[in-house]
Amino acid sequence: MGGRISSDLLRGHTDTIVLGILMEGDNYGYGIYKRIIEKSNNLYEIKEATLYSSFRRLEKVGSISSYWGDETQGGRRKYYKITALGENEYKLNKQDWEFTKKIIDKLI
Repeated sequence: MGGRISSDLLRGHTDTIVLGILMEGDNYGYGIYKRIIEKSNNLYEIKEATLYSSFRRLEKVGSISSYWGDETQGGRRKYYKITALGENEYKLNKQDWEFTKKIIDKLI
């Protein structure tokens, strides 16, 4: 059975999805992009522009911080790290989602 994922529905959760990936450990842009595809079993591919605007938003409010890696081969990568504020935000958003999911399951 083929499912369709509403990208509109998911777009509203981009920041939480990014925070969830960073809960696993520090990562860089393309690494986060690949991890999202992997975690969704290839069902969801996020637009890079959406992802990078999420990084900017999250960094602006202090939910993540960034630093440059010290790669010796190729270009340097900008890594993102979740902060204590971000971890808290992730947990709250996850609770909100569980609650919303429960209501939608009852209504649909």
